[in-house]
Amino acid sequence: MRFTIFLLPVAIGLGVSVSAESPVYLDNSRHIEERVEDALSRMTRQEKLNIIHAQSKFSSPGVPRLGIPELWTTDGPHGIRPEVKWDEWDQAGWTNDSCVAFPALTCLAATWNPEMSALYGKSIGEEALYRGKDILLGPGVNIYRTPLNGRNFEYMGEDPYLAARMVVPYVKGVQDNGVAVCVKHFALNNNEINRHTTNPIVDDRTLYEIYLPAFKAAVQEGGAWSIMGAYNYYRDQHACHNRYLINNILKGEWGFDGAVVSDWGGTHDTREAIENGLDLEFGSWTNGLSNGSSNAYDNYYLANPYRDLLASGEVSEKQLDDKVRRVLRLIFRTAMNPSKGHGAMCSEEHYAAARKIAGEGIVLLRNEGNLLPISSKGNPKILVVGENALKMMTVGGGSSSLKVQREVSPLDGLRKALEGNAIVDYARGYVGDVTGEYNGVVTGQNLADDRTPAQLISEAVDKARNADYVVFVGGLNKSAGQDCEDSDRCALELPYAQDEVITALAEVNPRLIVVNISGNAVAMPWASKVPAIVQAWYIGSEAGNAIADILTGRVNPSGKLPFTFPAALADNAAHSTGSYPGVARNDGSDIVDLEYKEGIMVGYRWHDTRKIKPLFAFGHGLSYTTFEYGKATASAAKMGPDGEIVITVPVTNTGSLAGSETVQLYLSDPKCSVVRPAKELKRFAKVSIAPGETKQVSFTLNPSDLAYFDAEKHSWVSEPGKFVASIGAASDDIRSTIKFDYTK
Repeated sequence: MRFTIFLLPVAIGLGVSVSAESPVYLDNSRHIEERVEDALSRMTRQEKLNIIHAQSKFSSPGVPRLGIPELWTTDGPHGIRPEVKWDEWDQAGWTNDSCVAFPALTCLAATWNPEMSALYGKSIGEEALYRGKDILLGPGVNIYRTPLNGRNFEYMGEDPYLAARMVVPYVKGVQDNGVAVCVKHFALNNNEINRHTTNPIVDDRTLYEIYLPAFKAAVQEGGAWSIMGAYNYYRDQHACHNRYLINNILKGEWGFDGAVVSDWGGTHDTREAIENGLDLEFGSWTNGLSNGSSNAYDNYYLANPYRDLLASGEVSEKQLDDKVRRVLRLIFRTAMNPSKGHGAMCSEEHYAAARKIAGEGIVLLRNEGNLLPISSKGNPKILVVGENALKMMTVGGGSSSLKVQREVSPLDGLRKALEGNAIVDYARGYVGDVTGEYNGVVTGQNLADDRTPAQLISEAVDKARNADYVVFVGGLNKSAGQDCEDSDRCALELPYAQDEVITALAEVNPRLIVVNISGNAVAMPWASKVPAIVQAWYIGSEAGNAIADILTGRVNPSGKLPFTFPAALADNAAHSTGSYPGVARNDGSDIVDLEYKEGIMVGYRWHDTRKIKPLFAFGHGLSYTTFEYGKATASAAKMGPDGEIVITVPVTNTGSLAGSETVQLYLSDPKCSVVRPAKELKRFAKVSIAPGETKQVSFTLNPSDLAYFDAEKHSWVSEPGKFVASIGAASDDIRSTIKFDYTK
């Protein structure tokens, strides 16, 4: 916990003229811009330079002379990172820095429910506040371009509209606590391989239609107070100090008034950092002691090198003042925010929120013969197989690694849910990653097993023969080469020969349920042989309870996929076009050019337009009840430039259980002057419907929904013509369509 002592300048000797009244910058009743300008006017050049770069691994100095406190940051894609040493990644050794692990953001996106996003933001913001953090380094909204990206689990899927709608409530929920979000990674950070050297080559239309909308929504609708730059290049400039991304788009076109924060080690050039919009530099060396004998932080790009350029007159103080203004706004909004509360840590409310979000995000992919939910009648024998049934998933993965107060395993969650009503046995099935340590956080699990793969499969198969249900819990983990920062996956297939285990189980027991834990799509060559498949994500502290809720029917599944599961890696656009992972330049540099050859055809846009059948489509997700869609109607047959059309579709719960359905509306422009996808998501609504009940679901469309980005005009254009609205349960499951004209 941080304690700040505010020291007010009161002496003439300090070089500050002070009235008897409180200085403007300390007067919370004054407008924030007045306070910023007043504080700025009182700062020396050295104080200005100090405030725009780190003083430790995760903090930046304030202005002690003026009583302006430090800024403290924390990693937090789905939980508050444990405390590390001042200059190192190693653990600080605190005993009170455990947290609640919330579901990873792929799970949040899979809820398709902005209310869950608001709950998520509020809850994780409270945990950050309690720990004395001012900036939460997240959420991530980079678009899912390839299923091999090791960091996809931290993001919100492949569709810009879905990510935009889900990020806004998250941002507001966090910042309502007086804690800033730092939305990342801006921009085009869509793979981990060569992440520091990749130079994405992306046309402007693709940039604006696919890769920027979620960031724009976070800024203009969510009011994000800070943005983190990415590691990669763009137009041969590093993204953390990129003239086009930061100056032209973020601060120019979008009017962003917050601070641009470097990713740790993302700053590379003093002049570019000065001129191209970087405001706050962090992590330029692995620790604070490697570059300089006394204080390496003074050797950061925005420290002494910046001072020297100012002293020589090579750069003006104008840019420095702009950076300081942005950092001061950040401080006034967070560390000096008098209205923020105390927050809460590891509360039962937060565990309940994590469980609820997970329950809404778990996706039922397949359920032939209504095998699920598991029936407890007759005291059934249930065999659980797989390492992921007991392996802790909160440790590892990079900056998302957490030290949790508790984590319920799928095996323990199922045993608890069925206690007294079923016999639950376990077989390992395969051995994957037995390590349980990351940056000094240790799980304490001993997963070592010396048996051969044949012995492990044999045990599982023998037990499966006599089981009433077999639940295989596998997938990926957070080891290097899987779902992990700083590396991409090597293949779409499951690791550790899991396909063999699943196939062997399917051959001896037709009542097989596969629970896939991952933040990415995986190949499922056995899918047709397995009656029930559940996508369970990395869902944190309440993982086991949330999975058990779904498997036993305590919670009716309602999650929908936020990205496409391709049937084969070659069906993914980035791989089909041969552009991933890029081509190294032959010029002596380390730059890897990566052309986004698919353009706007990302995810389901590629599959639908090319008529490629996916394994599971974007937006797909089943329920334990059934929903019938009626015929859609429109409020008008035509839309003018200042008009709108309301499209309504009746949805009926035709089953016997209450459930929630996410109704999705896609738009098509069949005869456009430019190439457009077969369909694009433009609206969605998650509605709860009782058995036998019908609800009217309405969507209001306006001309901006019809637009594409015209790169030559550098503006959004809505062309007159005929449009088709398709309403359905997934991108490949359209239940009703309606046509209308757009006229000018």
